[in-house]
Amino acid sequence: MADHRRALDALFKYPLMSALATRRTRRVARGTSIAAGALSHTSTNRPAPLTPLEEAILVVSSGLTGAVMHDGPLQIPGGGVELGTPFMHVLGRSASSPDNAQATTFFLINDEGIWLIKRLTEREALKGVPPRWEDWSEADWIAAANLVKHKLTDERLEFPRKFPYYLGWNKQLSNRPGTSVFLPVVDCTRAMINIVLNLLTEPDGERPVFIDDFQEFRPDRPDEVAAWIGAKLGLTGQDIPYEPIHGIKWIRRGFVNRDINIPLGLARTFRVDYEAFFLLQNLMLVAHAIGLGGWIHASIAPPYIFQRDRAKGWLGLGFRMADPRKSWTRWPPLPAPLPNPVGIDRVLEGLCPPYVKTMSEAVDRVLEEKYAAAGAYGDKEIFSRPYNQKQNAEAFLQQASHYPPEAIEYTKDICTYIHEKYGRFPAHVDAFHLPGVWLQVSHLEMEYYDKYFDTQQYARQAEHATTWEES
Repeated sequence: MADHRRALDALFKYPLMSALATRRTRRVARGTSIAAGALSHTSTNRPAPLTPLEEAILVVSSGLTGAVMHDGPLQIPGGGVELGTPFMHVLGRSASSPDNAQATTFFLINDEGIWLIKRLTEREALKGVPPRWEDWSEADWIAAANLVKHKLTDERLEFPRKFPYYLGWNKQLSNRPGTSVFLPVVDCTRAMINIVLNLLTEPDGERPVFIDDFQEFRPDRPDEVAAWIGAKLGLTGQDIPYEPIHGIKWIRRGFVNRDINIPLGLARTFRVDYEAFFLLQNLMLVAHAIGLGGWIHASIAPPYIFQRDRAKGWLGLGFRMADPRKSWTRWPPLPAPLPNPVGIDRVLEGLCPPYVKTMSEAVDRVLEEKYAAAGAYGDKEIFSRPYNQKQNAEAFLQQASHYPPEAIEYTKDICTYIHEKYGRFPAHVDAFHLPGVWLQVSHLEMEYYDKYFDTQQYARQAEHATTWEES
């Protein structure tokens, strides 16, 4: 066997700047033949899946890495308090996440089947492994990966190799035998609820009205048309702006500013999908440092990839697709009228029906996940880890503000409105949003690269055999 201790040392010594400078897309996996005219190649190799150690390093590299720092201010300089509890989690991940929502979940696709890479609770993540990756043995890496891998199927994800499933080069090169594919999906249910709550804790005069830009403004009382339009936009009664979600009620109460609007269609994912792209870049750099080929490219598109229908040749993820079942007089923009991928029963469930009875319950669940005894701000032992003295953590928690009742009530109004209006939550984006790209990692078909390319284009990958593979 290869000396994996030496291989791990080589991985940790590989310079970040070298990884950035020499990172390239390398698509042709070992065992893959390609038709390319004069540059065609017929492989005589068998597919070569990643070793358990190689795959484990990639799996773990997408996960939790330690406690985050609450190094933000608690007071507003001009008076008042900042929201002290904006985060969804208090352990950090290997990539930035808005409000530490950690909304991205990866599916791993390999020759053994489809796997969900689970997100562990904070306490689960801190058990049983050495504190520093540099100190981990091969067994540590594999054990940590096995802790988060949940098998969904015994067969590889696959679709007919034609458009609209695969496009262009992908028909020949994507999701081939021997490759490991990392597919991100983003839970927009919890993240959206948390972000709406956070935005509604801005100071007086700075809280927004949420606008449903899929609908025209139809107030309950005619006198509210002139009052709202005139005060906000200076328009005539014939000009119809978008519908403020319960905005009249909250404007009248003075809780929100009618001049600050957030259109849900424009906000869409509320930026929580950015985390998926950061994680994909991280994983590609790690794969390159190991000496593997990496390729970020278009995945099978939704809604196909969420579904499993053997008669159609769709061997996808197996999500529950919740049908909105609405009779539309005027169809709203996509994806509102389409079935909503809400989760995989008992495995990965969004905070929306059928996994909660009401959207009011969904908001309460977010609050519970943040403030209950085992939540982000309820487990004082976990929260105190980044501080040099325990009393500093206690002082922060004592001063950190929670959500005011009005913010919770308005958030429930918004979420309930969306579900009742469209028969789904969210409506302006899917419950589980697919960013539309995945990362393929593989051992390379070295004969192809030796035949056609400058050796400097794949120097790290050429070193891989002597460092990582069996001798």
